[in-house]
Amino acid sequence: MLMITAFKDHPKNEEIEFKLVPAKPMYFNSFVDCNMAEAWVGDAFRIFPGKYGEDPLWGNSNELKYADAVSPAIVFEKKPSEFTAPTMPINVKPNEEGLHGAVWFETIYQDKKDKTGKTLFALYHNENYPNTYPYRLKNKKGYIDKNWPQGLTGEKTPAAVCRIGIMKSLDGGKSWINKGIILEDDQPRMILKPYNNAVTFAGGVGDPSAIASGNYLYIFYGEYGYPGSYDSLGYDGNKEYKGQCISIARIALADLENPAGKALRWNGKSFNSPYDGIGKPISSLQIPMKEGGGPASNVNSKFYWGPSVSWNNYLQCWVMLMAKSEGSSWKGSSIYISFNKNKMLDELTAQNWSTPKLLLNKPGNIIWYPSLQPVGDKDAVKNKYTCLSMGKDARLFYKVQTKDTSYYVSEYTINFEKTLVN
Repeated sequence: MLMITAFKDHPKNEEIEFKLVPAKPMYFNSFVDCNMAEAWVGDAFRIFPGKYGEDPLWGNSNELKYADAVSPAIVFEKKPSEFTAPTMPINVKPNEEGLHGAVWFETIYQDKKDKTGKTLFALYHNENYPNTYPYRLKNKKGYIDKNWPQGLTGEKTPAAVCRIGIMKSLDGGKSWINKGIILEDDQPRMILKPYNNAVTFAGGVGDPSAIASGNYLYIFYGEYGYPGSYDSLGYDGNKEYKGQCISIARIALADLENPAGKALRWNGKSFNSPYDGIGKPISSLQIPMKEGGGPASNVNSKFYWGPSVSWNNYLQCWVMLMAKSEGSSWKGSSIYISFNKNKMLDELTAQNWSTPKLLLNKPGNIIWYPSLQPVGDKDAVKNKYTCLSMGKDARLFYKVQTKDTSYYVSEYTINFEKTLVN
């Protein structure tokens, strides 16, 4: 498979070619609920897959664990028994302040000030329900169980709401402290019955990927809420569509120690919308309505979600992978790729992503949560590549969901080439 994209604003139009090369399958079967959050701690490549916390729909979990080795390839082949559970903060009672719901680590930021490499900040995806995080009048946080949309396990189960938070570790990920929520949508933005029929989220922000540039951590995430106050009598599907897809926020690196509520969303001109306010999605990553794009709460809509962003040292640009939802419950069979040539991100350059191109399609399969991973060769080990930074060649990982099972697999490497065109 060979695709080409061109950066039209480059002084000499730069074309990027990317080719998928079949490879011996590499199955990462350690955990079903898995995300590729990782870092090098000293000479050890350490990964933090799995889910932790309370979940009334799927059951509580203590499967967020870690393992490491001298190269990525060795870690991905480890057995579940070779992973260790870190010390995690406990879930508090529904009406108390603290950690609610389940969490998955999505990205690890390694504090550059700590020369030991042990100070880590984990960006996590958090899911809650009205019974784990009920509405509180005093701060207007939480959710009201009225006209709530359907969840993934049947008509009588509730849909989840996603949020994004940060945890901190001082010992390389062996123990974690919850630092709070940095992005969320509140009750007025929940999309309820009768219009929410996609069996996804009731609203919220989630599935994030974060990259450091300059003095900020830039966070790319899925936006599932209504861009305003939802009212079934005045509901506007076109308005919902325009406020959704993959959005972006940023938080100052200096604020990571006390990050709760500190992230700011991009509002179309600058990063000035509050952490629980209304931002504007990246327009180039929205599927046009004439091509089937639409509001995420509509079962017939198509949209991109689950971004995974990395810096490519060979291309000298950012690369984003994303899944494509084409039915209920985020179901889709394809993965797309987009590029941003601006190494230093700011209010404008952070938005400059090329129109997504098809990277992989597996008809008859449900594939999602794509990421690029270092191939594990000497160059990857020497440069300490992770899912956030890699070279000319990379491994493509994604989750495959079938009726009877789900698993993470890499069946291809991806080879990048670039040329300058006059």
